[in-house]
Amino acid sequence: CLKSGLEETLSIWYPAAGRLSLNPSDGKLNLRCSNDGAVLVEAVTSAKIIELGDLSQYNEFFEHLAYKPDFHGNFSEMPLVVAQVTGFGCGGYSIGIGSSHSLFDGPATYDFLHAWASNSAILKQKRGTELYKPVHERGALLVENPGITKLPESGSSATRAVAIDHLYQLIKQAMSGQTCGPDTKFGSGKLPDVGNSNLVLKTFHLSGAMIESLKSKVFGERSGSFSCSSFELLAAHLWKARTKALGVMKGSMVCLQFAVDIRKKTVPPLPEGFSGNAYVLASAALTAEELEAGSHEDIVDKIKEAKRSISNDYVIAYNQALDGPQGTLLPLNELTLVSDWTRMPFHKIDFFHGEAAYVSPLLSPIPQVAYFMQNPIDSRGVDMRIGLLPQSLNAFSHYFLTNMQ
Repeated sequence: CLKSGLEETLSIWYPAAGRLSLNPSDGKLNLRCSNDGAVLVEAVTSAKIIELGDLSQYNEFFEHLAYKPDFHGNFSEMPLVVAQVTGFGCGGYSIGIGSSHSLFDGPATYDFLHAWASNSAILKQKRGTELYKPVHERGALLVENPGITKLPESGSSATRAVAIDHLYQLIKQAMSGQTCGPDTKFGSGKLPDVGNSNLVLKTFHLSGAMIESLKSKVFGERSGSFSCSSFELLAAHLWKARTKALGVMKGSMVCLQFAVDIRKKTVPPLPEGFSGNAYVLASAALTAEELEAGSHEDIVDKIKEAKRSISNDYVIAYNQALDGPQGTLLPLNELTLVSDWTRMPFHKIDFFHGEAAYVSPLLSPIPQVAYFMQNPIDSRGVDMRIGLLPQSLNAFSHYFLTNMQ
């Protein structure tokens, strides 16, 4: 069922059966719709799901539940979508899925998986309505698109990609050794040695009642009148708690960055069903002292301001900035990153027998990112998974859970 459903889905979502290649003239990635296919494998284990404990907490065993093709140095041979179905000794099963972020962003991945599940032989009888067709045309976001107006390279009136500017400032700050908390080591002209390998992945369960309690304690009697989303409130609370727990020096610049869907931000808007990458990073910056002293309301206002700054001009400036040389983003204590999955309830995708018990990201290249996910039991609740340094875990838990109880 899954195999035939995937085959049918790939006939419509055909870029997922292609491969990436490097354009020799400009060094950019090209997406070749070569029909080389996706990879679907079957696996079995004698382990029982109950033996894995709390599924919301990261377990290294999870890494064995997703197929990871061998890389032989030529990424143009690598599949863009891989999936592994694992049967457990108790009769349960898992579906581990990987896709290239150069192919899909989060919303497009959600739509692709929903289409795959709906095309399985069992669910075809249940879905009732036909799925819309995705739009694979990527040209609207290309920098060299003649329909895009080039922004001036300099000048006070030009829209800037603030997230890129802030990132460069953070890197310069780290290189100059201007920030030094207890968990950070600096050498002359070198970035901090905080590493990814020793981060602990921890999931915090925030019920709808806990979020309302935080909102009430933060805004008091005005909690009913102050317009504030759960994302804005939790992002502000997370930013304050993480920065304090990591002991960032008060005079240091600190940033909160989060993805914003630009499908309705561009002019004209991207078509319904756009299946590529359609996001930019928004960014808010303060000094650590300002962040600690600022009220949650002040920080929420900064986040709202960062959201409002995402316009068609911002998208153009952001894409132009990414058109230049890029490198690997090293972890910085001064940078708090958030990926919001709450509007992509992957656990609700019905592959066979209803909703999944739990859905969670595996170890990512940037494990310090905080993922906000919809709780499968409490629809108003949020599960937040984040990578933390072991020595800062207790401090972060204390600061983050304060006012939540």
